[in-house]
Amino acid sequence: MKLTWFGHSGFRLEIGGQVLLVDPWFTGNPVFPEDRRAEAISGATHILLTHGHGDHAADTPTLAAELEIPVICIHELSEIFTARGGIETMGMGKGGTISLGDVAVTMVNAVHSSSMDFEGGIRYAGDPAGFMIAGEGHVLYVSGDTDIMADMAWMGELHKPDIGILCCGGHYTMDMERAAFAARTYFDFKTIVPCHYKTFPILAQTAAPLADLLPGVEVRELEVMEPTEL
Repeated sequence: MKLTWFGHSGFRLEIGGQVLLVDPWFTGNPVFPEDRRAEAISGATHILLTHGHGDHAADTPTLAAELEIPVICIHELSEIFTARGGIETMGMGKGGTISLGDVAVTMVNAVHSSSMDFEGGIRYAGDPAGFMIAGEGHVLYVSGDTDIMADMAWMGELHKPDIGILCCGGHYTMDMERAAFAARTYFDFKTIVPCHYKTFPILAQTAAPLADLLPGVEVRELEVMEPTEL
């Protein structure tokens, strides 16, 4: 399994023969090197969106059409994209699972908001979500933008993720302390990859507090566009 960070909450996940672009935000992302866009999206098979906010979804219509790959997201957001034409979607609901070859993608809850806020207005885009991605003997939890929630208790017990991609930058999502509380209370992660931080001054600039609060857990601060084996 190989994970590449695009900065903010965007990732390229190579798993089980699939290449998943998770919340791929390039245009306007202050930490993403624009000259490496082609490398970032090469061979992509699917786009996974946790919600409709511009810092997660603004590039999706262009990417989906350019690459001719489907977008996996909540039903209401998929209907918006489908209505545009030229975009294939795989709309789903929380609790649903989509099989992508040897990879299973399950949509789970998140506590946030969701709107398309990048086209000159605000448009309802369904509920926010996270994903449990199972493949290659691992289960990876993509939290999306969220705060701590009681649902994490059953999510951890049922899915048993060993890898967590956790938002932790604060202000719009959990901060480092809250993400650490969620991790040690509800999950048994072996590895955590922090995200939704370092992008803007209002967000946390280091995940050192997360690592300090989680002894025995490998907290891996990825560098942008440096592939990492998990």
